[in-house]
Amino acid sequence: MEPGNDSGISGFLLLGFSEDPELQPLIFGVFLSMYLITVFGNLLLILAVSSDSHLHTPMYFFLANLSFVDICFTSTTIPKMLWNIQTQSKVITYAGCITQMYFFILFTGLEIFLLTVMAYDRFVAICYPLNYIVIMNPWLCGLLVLVSWILSVLDSLLHTSMVLQLSFCTEVEIPHFFCELNQMIQLACSDTFLNNMVIYFAAMLLVVGPFVGILYSYSKIVSSILRISSAQGKYKAFSTCASHLSVVSLFYCTGLGVYLSSAAPQSSHASAVASVMYTVVTPMLNPFIYSLRNKDIKEALMRFPDMSDLKGTTLTFMQGALLYTS
Repeated sequence: MEPGNDSGISGFLLLGFSEDPELQPLIFGVFLSMYLITVFGNLLLILAVSSDSHLHTPMYFFLANLSFVDICFTSTTIPKMLWNIQTQSKVITYAGCITQMYFFILFTGLEIFLLTVMAYDRFVAICYPLNYIVIMNPWLCGLLVLVSWILSVLDSLLHTSMVLQLSFCTEVEIPHFFCELNQMIQLACSDTFLNNMVIYFAAMLLVVGPFVGILYSYSKIVSSILRISSAQGKYKAFSTCASHLSVVSLFYCTGLGVYLSSAAPQSSHASAVASVMYTVVTPMLNPFIYSLRNKDIKEALMRFPDMSDLKGTTLTFMQGALLYTS
């Protein structure tokens, strides 16, 4: 294959999970189901928080933002994959691939920053309960979300602009179901040393850094909980963090799995399968993790029929699931 300028490339081929035609309907059905559950589940969570005044608190404000990011995060990759399966085409244009990569990096960064902000919120709530309302005021909450957006946009612009400087071969196949940054760099015909250095530096600063912040917050939270004398008080304090801790563990563990699978030789297919966990499964499970054992969210969802005309199969299903778990 001849190397060529990025401007001369018409598109890429997304190889996906399998080339077996008999498996395509199954893959389409599974991912369509997971995508719909993700969108409607997170949308219900956003509507519950916005429509119930009892949930107008910093914790649920951040949760609503996380749900919005989860919808966008999944919508960046899954619809294109479903369209390719439906049309029996693996092609994605060069511009479409760059755009998909930009938004994927953007919403990945937002997911990380929001999880870190939510850990800080729980740290203040448990370690400084008397000053919680004063510290986590609306101005600070809005500022934290705004800073998260700014950092994510800048990080995504940096990686995307550097990929735009690369030259690719005239025919390229991406062994993935979306345009992932590392896969793009591996397919480049030009020198990628600077790109790799930026990726490692950004990962240390924007992934490991927030993770260390989360660990620090929870070390202080655990220390404060252990100082509570009553068992009931300890349980109540820990229950406010259990959902967030579950989501953080799920996101970072699946992300680590993707990193380890991509580091292994001849692991493109394994990396694609592992990526499903944090690109699809984690956003799908988040609304269930935060709502099924959350009394406030349950009550807000139960009041939906009295507060709006939002009725239908999805709402009935979610309410039935919540009642079953009560």
